[in-house]
Amino acid sequence: MKLTFSPASPFARKVRIAAIELGLIDKIEFVATTVVPGQPNDEYSRITPLKKLPALILENGDVVLDSYVIVEYLDELAGGGKLIPPSGPNRWKVKSDHSLLQGMLDSMLLCRYEKMVRPQGSQWQAWHDDHWNRAWSGMARFDKHAEVLSRPLDIVQIALTCVLGYADFRFADCGWRKAYPNLDAFYQRMLSRPSVKISVPPPA
Repeated sequence: MKLTFSPASPFARKVRIAAIELGLIDKIEFVATTVVPGQPNDEYSRITPLKKLPALILENGDVVLDSYVIVEYLDELAGGGKLIPPSGPNRWKVKSDHSLLQGMLDSMLLCRYEKMVRPQGSQWQAWHDDHWNRAWSGMARFDKHAEVLSRPLDIVQIALTCVLGYADFRFADCGWRKAYPNLDAFYQRMLSRPSVKISVPPPA
């Protein structure tokens, strides 16, 4: 299997952490891929027209898209039910919580692009602030969710780790640690896991 990735991508980081935790990391070849807003990448567009990271390319040439779907595929490959509940109410709760975290990352990435791509004078501050508030409010919800922060490792905890790591990486002055001490303690615990520690993005 081949995984397209960038060390800076929180979505690719999610898959890397999951692959390590599932014992599948040695079965994956990592293919460094650059995706920049406003710049074409025809070669990668042939793999996925959306040009989003990551994509998992299987031995038969099939492509698995979306970080959650890739983790679900790897979870099944590892026997199932390890990071994602196989059935029942917990499965839908985990999927719903993950969708919230995925949306938070999407909003944070849009904030990053707004400041990175648009020239001064053309940036839409209200739009930026609205997306940032979505991510910030999501952090507030998880800060109060003690059960999520303390249960055995699952895809929600991995995704939350990637949200917080991305906040450190791209929004270092946002103050999330002071605002959300429970999340800070959770992230410090997660950093003790080799899978989390070795996947921290390099300095910007």
